[in-house]
Amino acid sequence: MFSKEVYSKRRKALKEKLSSGLALFLGNTEASFNYPANTYHFRQDSDFLYFFGIDHPDLAGIVDIDSGEEIIFGNDVDMDDIIWMGNQPSVKETAGKAGVTITFPVSKLASYLKEALNKNRKVHYLPPYRGKNIIQLGELLSQTPAGIKNGFSGELIRAVVSLRLIKEDVEVEEIEKAMEIAYHMHTTAMKMAKPGVVEREIAGTILGIASSMGKGVSFPIILSINGQTLHNHYHGNVLKEGRMMVTDAGAESLMHYASDITRTVPVGGKFNQRQKEIYEIVLKANQETIKVVKPGKTNRSTHLLAAEIVATELKALGLMKGDVKEAVQNGAHALFFPHGLGHHMGLDVHDMEGFGEDNVGYDDTIKRSDQFGLAFLRFGKTYEPGHVFTIEPGIYFIPALIDQWKAEKKFTEFINYDKVETYKDFGGIRIEDDILVTSDAYRVLGRPIPKTVSEVEEIMK
Repeated sequence: MFSKEVYSKRRKALKEKLSSGLALFLGNTEASFNYPANTYHFRQDSDFLYFFGIDHPDLAGIVDIDSGEEIIFGNDVDMDDIIWMGNQPSVKETAGKAGVTITFPVSKLASYLKEALNKNRKVHYLPPYRGKNIIQLGELLSQTPAGIKNGFSGELIRAVVSLRLIKEDVEVEEIEKAMEIAYHMHTTAMKMAKPGVVEREIAGTILGIASSMGKGVSFPIILSINGQTLHNHYHGNVLKEGRMMVTDAGAESLMHYASDITRTVPVGGKFNQRQKEIYEIVLKANQETIKVVKPGKTNRSTHLLAAEIVATELKALGLMKGDVKEAVQNGAHALFFPHGLGHHMGLDVHDMEGFGEDNVGYDDTIKRSDQFGLAFLRFGKTYEPGHVFTIEPGIYFIPALIDQWKAEKKFTEFINYDKVETYKDFGGIRIEDDILVTSDAYRVLGRPIPKTVSEVEEIMK
């Protein structure tokens, strides 16, 4: 946990942003994966962690906006718990570390909320994402599951987003710890990427690194020689010379802050000419877009810069043609770069995505596009000091998408389909780094992980 002052300050800021009522934060419970006593590794709710910091199951927190009271509901362990898990700190003791002095057993939560509802007080809660929490909220607030899904507080979402998007120094330090784990994960994957190795051998090894150095992975590992599938979790392929291996993987620090890095390497450690040509385009898009990050600039404009770089360089290779700016304006480049440039990151690898991407990445002045490719940009709004986000351009040759666009004669004035056909066996390349917006520019977080052609080939020797 951080110091109790950190959590007290966050809750105080929350009270100042809400008009009235109660803010209810349900912590997560244990979740079983094949029978009741055999549970998944516990992961606390990120918003509960942000405001209370306690990494234990079966807790709830209340922030009373009107009275200023802060309460944690939880049960102390009994003898059965002690037998299986050993002595545990009391709820009161743990709550004190978060700066909360009032605690009640969980059994008191329902009557506490009922009294508030009887007084017509507003109970704010965030969109629940676990079925068990939806049911529990329904029981607590006398609502159906459908009512709970639709009854979350927009006011609370806006308040929490405004706080969590701006990372404090202590949070950046935790992200840097997660970055160090990612360094070891990715450099290990590079060294293992040899012909004949099965993908799961590498994926399993770097999963172990994440678990041995932190709280595990921040999302399921993406690792494949079929990088044209953007989120490829199948790890059964055998690595072969002539293929590129995409590894998109990150870790959680011991306090659950995320890292998210992608590197793409040639199986066997040496780029052939075709691989090098495409790789250098993605690398240029990555490096040049990082350079323009500063407060006041929009991530949407940075994304479009990446798109122009991709289109310009693909035109030089004969894969695209025509006016580059017009091609990007119309979305022709999205055949090769069909996703957004990046996303916010923090306690969640896609920070607060459960609130709805538009509530986090867009605002009243910058709205999401409905154009293919640009529509998938999770974060379009203006950079502010304290934002942490990813920059991850890519180029992919997706046979089904190529076939569809070609059959539809789509963007024939911008795409050289005859040349593209010769790349349908290529796969994909993505290069991703994690960026902090500073007071006047940016900082790339973490120890540099090899990404130039020479750096990658050197570490893979």
